[in-house]
Amino acid sequence: MSVARVGVVQFPGVNCEAESVRALGRAGLEAEIFRWTRRAAELRDFQAYVLPGGFSYQDRVRAGALAAKDPLVDVLAGEAERGKPVLGICNGAQVLVEAGLVPDSGRVELALARNRMPDRDGYYARWIYVRIEPSGSLFTRGLTPGDVLPLPVAHGEGRFTSATAGRMASLLATGQIPLRYCSAHGEVESGFPVNPNGAEQAAAAVSNARGNVLALMPHPERAQDLGALARCVAGPWDERRAQAIARRDVDARGPGLALFDALSRHLKES
Repeated sequence: MSVARVGVVQFPGVNCEAESVRALGRAGLEAEIFRWTRRAAELRDFQAYVLPGGFSYQDRVRAGALAAKDPLVDVLAGEAERGKPVLGICNGAQVLVEAGLVPDSGRVELALARNRMPDRDGYYARWIYVRIEPSGSLFTRGLTPGDVLPLPVAHGEGRFTSATAGRMASLLATGQIPLRYCSAHGEVESGFPVNPNGAEQAAAAVSNARGNVLALMPHPERAQDLGALARCVAGPWDERRAQAIARRDVDARGPGLALFDALSRHLKES
């Protein structure tokens, strides 16, 4: 059986492509960086896509707004319509939202607005926790609802919101918010710092209705090694990190690989 190929789409200013390739490789997938200088039609040769984090086109206008107009995204939209998986991480999530691929209405329906925190706004980076929610997203398929994953965030515009009242609540009800910010023990809260950016419904990720496109703000590729987990991380993953360090196995599989493993399982079953 041939290994599924995943295109890691790099726009100018994107800087998390190497970690993403490594995470995909650890999940048993063949990953290739696909730079903006290549012919857009060549994207069709891949079975799945990852849009990594960074600052595409310097985040001019709004984060992800210019990249969303790139011809590469037109091809991605067509391949997503055919059912191919597309994962956007941080800046990649902003691109998917700006392109209208999430939540898949064909128009820009949501925003990843500036972080809203007490007494300050702007860029914010720290380790947070997300809770797995019941969802049809293929990127959380096989994961147990209620389980908690520690992941890092690093963004200035990460607040999922909508101009339509009740829209985010309806997405939660239909299973299109597969990950929500929570405490180390799994309690969802609306306030900072558990919700690091003020996202409505504490949404850390939003999926399209079909479940094959996911806009995700935390960085799972930065949590693929147990040794990379910060000392502030609490709960079972802290114990696993300590054990890995004690046995000098800092590259042991971390919580972030769960999403890439789910993608790998889906592609192998397809």
